[in-house]
Amino acid sequence: MFASDDTIVAVATPAGRGGLGVVRISGAQAPAIAGVLLDRTRPLQPRRATTARLVARAGNEVTSIDQVVATSFPEPGSYTGEDVVEICAHGSPVLLEQIVALACRSGARLADPGEFTLRAFLHGRVDLIQAEAVADLIDAVTPLQARLAFDQLEGTMTGRIAEVDKQLLDLTARLEASLDFPEEGYHFIETSEVALAIGTVHKQVRTLLAGAAAGRLIRDGCEVVVLGRPNVGKSSIFNQLLGSSRAIVTSVPGTTRDLVTETMDLDGLAVNLIDSAGIRETGDRVEAEGVSRARQAFGVAAASLVVVDRSQPLAADDRHLLEETSGSTRMVVVNKIDRPATWSPTSLPLGNNPRWVEVSAFTGQGIGRLREDLRRMLVGDAGSRETPMVANIRHIELLERAASSLEAAAEAAERRAAEEFVLEDLERARSAFEELTGKRTPDDVLDHIFERFCVGK
Repeated sequence: MFASDDTIVAVATPAGRGGLGVVRISGAQAPAIAGVLLDRTRPLQPRRATTARLVARAGNEVTSIDQVVATSFPEPGSYTGEDVVEICAHGSPVLLEQIVALACRSGARLADPGEFTLRAFLHGRVDLIQAEAVADLIDAVTPLQARLAFDQLEGTMTGRIAEVDKQLLDLTARLEASLDFPEEGYHFIETSEVALAIGTVHKQVRTLLAGAAAGRLIRDGCEVVVLGRPNVGKSSIFNQLLGSSRAIVTSVPGTTRDLVTETMDLDGLAVNLIDSAGIRETGDRVEAEGVSRARQAFGVAAASLVVVDRSQPLAADDRHLLEETSGSTRMVVVNKIDRPATWSPTSLPLGNNPRWVEVSAFTGQGIGRLREDLRRMLVGDAGSRETPMVANIRHIELLERAASSLEAAAEAAERRAAEEFVLEDLERARSAFEELTGKRTPDDVLDHIFERFCVGK
């Protein structure tokens, strides 16, 4: 674990040149170190941005380095819960590194990745869910990802977990009271109420987990592969979805021989879109390798777009591909509706996977509908739900553990098992909630969480 009894420093703004850069100092010695770095006779006033000369001192020699704006945030009301001083200087990497070096020379040490946020967690400024949301907010590449992370940072998930845990605590207290005073005949909760109360809490946990799959896709993004036989318009569909000519389009079958990948923002969902080689039997070794890679991409993608050409009779390769993808998350894209039709989409062998949409990659007709249907297929109406969305795999696993324990407790209560057995399962559920929020989390888990943060946050 990190030490938390010393003073740390790091650049808090992104690497590279910029108009401004911020150096953050946190710890008991932060005000004193700032006093050495700044050419001032009076200490900084709390939460008041103050212009000052930043200097390097060597004996009696004082050298000016930059004109800066410094702000002091006294503990416990700072980001970390400690005394914090932030120095906003001009954004030269060399200058910022020099400020860090001067702070280290004056008694600070370079912060480890995530150490500022870890200290905020250790001092009770944020819980573990909120701390993880800080990293997610920094990593967000779409507005929906940022909104999801900010909701977590604001405490929406924390609040819901606290409500559920409070109900469990009340139930546990009454069961334990009944257990502690059996000879007096005290019963602080009726046996018939126990299973009902546990079932209510279990339902609330399952409601939180209902959107977990969509939440993970929003947080982590996903891959969607475009499949189809040669010349059905896969690359044109790919380019239309991206809004740019990323893939080469020709009338020559087999033009696309390798995977072409590009990331797009699908109304807030980060999608790694993959254009693939036309799937068909071929004796060309290079093209065959492309077909093999297309099948591999399909095997790991969250969903596929299977493109078919409505202006040509449905071929055996089309039918085989539709059958091969029928058990997966798939959208059939009926292309070339700007040309005379040779068959109707209602005649497609879609099996139990009936999603399809008509488009023209040439004119762009139907592409907007394709984007809408693709997003709905992947995440439904996620992002408009009132229930906090679970998106972190650690949170999902712990909530699943809590749900399983609650289910076991409800079953024990229904068969009127001894109160000790019911309490044991309820304590397991509460332990999962406490690990989720960080009240009771192993040090190695904390190390794993905070090591993915950037230095300076």
